[in-house]
Amino acid sequence: MAEKFTKVACPTCGKEVEWRPENAFRPFCGERCKLIDLGAWANENYKVPAEQGTFEDDVERP
Repeated sequence: MAEKFTKVACPTCGKEVEWRPENAFRPFCGERCKLIDLGAWANENYKVPAEQGTFEDDVERP
């Protein structure tokens, strides 16, 4: 009986990819799409929203 693997869409190109341990680039379809995504993070194309403030505001002082 053949194993069934979940199929996901590559976040970069949308190609359907099987989520399997042998795929070192999952969830991406390959190295190219993985590097494109890494470059987008490095260029700050993706940002996590945060409130303005400083780190010191979050630290409790004795």
